[in-house]
Amino acid sequence: MTEDLPEMRASDADRERVAEVLREAVAEGRLDMEEFQERLDSAYTARTQGELAPLVRDLPRTTAPTTPAEPAGGRRGWADRFGGKPTSRSGVAVMGGFVRRGAWTAPRRFTGFAFWGGGEIDLREAYFEDREVEIRCFAIMGGIHVVVPDEAEVDVRGIGVMGGFDHRAAGRGEPGAPRVVVSGFAFWGGVGVERKGQREERKRLERERGHGHGHGHDHGHGRRPGGGDD
Repeated sequence: MTEDLPEMRASDADRERVAEVLREAVAEGRLDMEEFQERLDSAYTARTQGELAPLVRDLPRTTAPTTPAEPAGGRRGWADRFGGKPTSRSGVAVMGGFVRRGAWTAPRRFTGFAFWGGGEIDLREAYFEDREVEIRCFAIMGGIHVVVPDEAEVDVRGIGVMGGFDHRAAGRGEPGAPRVVVSGFAFWGGVGVERKGQREERKRLERERGHGHGHGHDHGHGRRPGGGDD
């Protein structure tokens, strides 16, 4: 980061480098979680180098990357996955199914509805309109399965009546990762929420690409027979 050019526009790579310094600082006990979150929020909303510089001026930067780099395992940096126009805001399954997975862009609020059908909402390879997203699930004599990245903070608020709403995936996440709120209602049906690593999803996508086309399967284009898009 170039501190002697305070009015220069900051890039996503600049913001991510500052975020890495902040993550290292909180891991070493130099920042408490409240101050870390305040600085991290400021880093991701900064527009210029001058706004970024004060956030790390009192912190050592010997371990910060000098060039943009992917985290271990080839995972995209979270800063690169926030922002953008949603590709879908809802999924409807009436005696059928819907799928949202792969590199789609999840909105701030996504609504899934399943009646005598099923839906899959997979966020492992998704982009996000905002750092916090709400997935609203309504399952009536049907089921919806939500897959969230291991690193995400997850808050499950849904309820089940003569059905089930799985709360086991709820918990804290890694600094900088998205916050996913799963809400809604299950009646004679179920909503499952599961944490999975991105590596598993990448392997699945690679297998599907290796099989090629023409096998009659749906490969994550957001549609199954009976499924609705918006």
